[in-house]
Amino acid sequence: MEELDVEPPLTVVPGADPSARQLCFAWGPAEVLVCETLFDRAGTADGGPSASCVFVFRKDQDIYIHTLRKLFNESHGIFIGLQRSEEELAGKSRKAHLVQVSKNYRSVIRACMEDMHQAAISARDPALQNQYSTQVSILSAVELIWNLCEILFVEAAAAGPLLLRLLDWVRLHVCDVDNTVREVLSSEDPSKHELFWNVVDVFVLQGRMDEARHLLSKEASANPTSMNMYRILDDLMKKMPVPSLNNTQTLTEMELKWQHWHEECQRYLQDGTFASNSHMESICKILLGDEDAILEKKELMTTWYHFLVTRLLYSHPTVKPMELRFYAQSSMDLFLGGECSPEPLDTILMAAFEFEIHQVIKECSIALSNWWFVAHLTDLLDHCKLLQSHNLYFGSNMREFLLLEYASGLFSHHSLWQLGVDYFDYCPEFGRVYLELHIERIPLNTEQKALKVLRICEQRQMHEQVRSICKIMAMKALRNNRLGSALSWSIRAKDAAFATLISDRFLKDYCERGSFSDLDLIDNLGPSMLLSDRLTFLGKYREFHRLYGEKRFSEAARLLLMLMTAHIAPCSFWMTLLTDALPLLEQKEVIFSAEQTYELMRCLEDLTAGKSEKEKFQDDNVETMKVEMLRLALARNLARVIVKEGTLGAS
Repeated sequence: MEELDVEPPLTVVPGADPSARQLCFAWGPAEVLVCETLFDRAGTADGGPSASCVFVFRKDQDIYIHTLRKLFNESHGIFIGLQRSEEELAGKSRKAHLVQVSKNYRSVIRACMEDMHQAAISARDPALQNQYSTQVSILSAVELIWNLCEILFVEAAAAGPLLLRLLDWVRLHVCDVDNTVREVLSSEDPSKHELFWNVVDVFVLQGRMDEARHLLSKEASANPTSMNMYRILDDLMKKMPVPSLNNTQTLTEMELKWQHWHEECQRYLQDGTFASNSHMESICKILLGDEDAILEKKELMTTWYHFLVTRLLYSHPTVKPMELRFYAQSSMDLFLGGECSPEPLDTILMAAFEFEIHQVIKECSIALSNWWFVAHLTDLLDHCKLLQSHNLYFGSNMREFLLLEYASGLFSHHSLWQLGVDYFDYCPEFGRVYLELHIERIPLNTEQKALKVLRICEQRQMHEQVRSICKIMAMKALRNNRLGSALSWSIRAKDAAFATLISDRFLKDYCERGSFSDLDLIDNLGPSMLLSDRLTFLGKYREFHRLYGEKRFSEAARLLLMLMTAHIAPCSFWMTLLTDALPLLEQKEVIFSAEQTYELMRCLEDLTAGKSEKEKFQDDNVETMKVEMLRLALARNLARVIVKEGTLGAS
């Protein structure tokens, strides 16, 4: 948890005994720190706190679940792809692309759910196993809701194909009977298995006619007396009209075919064709859409929305999207029968069937433990042009508000914050402001992380944040006595005052040790040395040493003199510079001209004349000796120069 800015204020719990428990708390970037304090006036001399407990409460706790990392990382890529492709698509291709994006999101949810399921199986800790199982249930519900929204809002399936999509939805999410089917078929006599008719009924309830007919053929083979009934029922199931996905028939044609087929089923039932076999008679009633017969199989359907789709399949296969709300409400009432109140999932699905998009988002925001689902679904629906008219009262729209909340949660995680940056980028109203506020709160634990944050800020021209980060890292490096790193950060921050401070530290270290550290950095300062006078001096002084090392004495002498006469060097460093001139003055070859020698003499006199008598008295013998040596060397050099120049003049 990051440090809080202020000390938590004391908050007395209303109605509590003054000597009882009290709370103090403060908000952090993504957490709240709560301190529960017991005030015992009898136990302490000043009536202060005698015992306390500290609790940390985080929002968006799900981002800390390791197995959900795949969900956050992979959905981020889908989100970015959707934003970038928006301008390139139009018309039918755009709609097909949005449907594919929705399916991509669902595939990530399902993959994450399967990983979580495997983690629950392999977990040995019961508490951890229970946590994984709970997440599997939540992800399953999330995919169920997303799939329905995809059918109704993204694909916007029309009457006819709508029912086929709802059948696929039920088959994917409800009553997985595959294991039971394998168990029945692997038995010695499948038709005698106790679950045989349950499996047949489930296939019929889900509209899986081919599989139901295949199982019924087992019954016909085992019971020749029922062969005639089987053939009739098989023929009815085979001839059952179903809507077409590729629009090869009109709705009117479909309704006429269905009406004739329905009348044929009714005739066989009234003739008592299946009277001797209650199972086949029950199936025929289901084919006729008999609600009582369908509700008898309530335990096989388990949910009201399965009952809804089965009811539509056998009573109103050409249902229109806007008619769903009436069938959905009545189906839930019939299925629940007043025995229990709807769960949050029921409320969300009902809102979807009623095409109340904003209610779906609202209920999901309340029911789910994080913002991932509502943020990504709302963004997708916004791209479908379904939320354009809905602005929030404080200036943003719903899409941006939810994306901001989701991205803010990501920023409380030590690595997922990088995903949050891109989400803020695609929030045109407040994204920039949120990013600036959150990026300043990222703990810069390492230089690698700081460089990553810095690159993000530089790419977005966040100049104030760039300077702040560089200053923070420069100060950290300086505290650890890493002068090269500190100087590098201060140059990036373009902080002249701090660069001057660090340059002084470099010069101080040189005076103490006689050598420079971080030579590579100083040698390659380039134009950056112009940031401050002291940094310029540091760079030029290092250049003097390099020239001296390369035995380019004349150039070194000119540079040294320039540093003093141009007042680039601080006065406190003049003695060091004059001392550096001694080896040049003692060279066999005359380096300094007469004019240059006079300049050096003037500098030496200015340095010594500026000191009071008391300061001179306090100077140690070493400094006094240096001054005398310099005067002697300068006088000797001047004599050599005069002789040399006189000789040259005479010749």
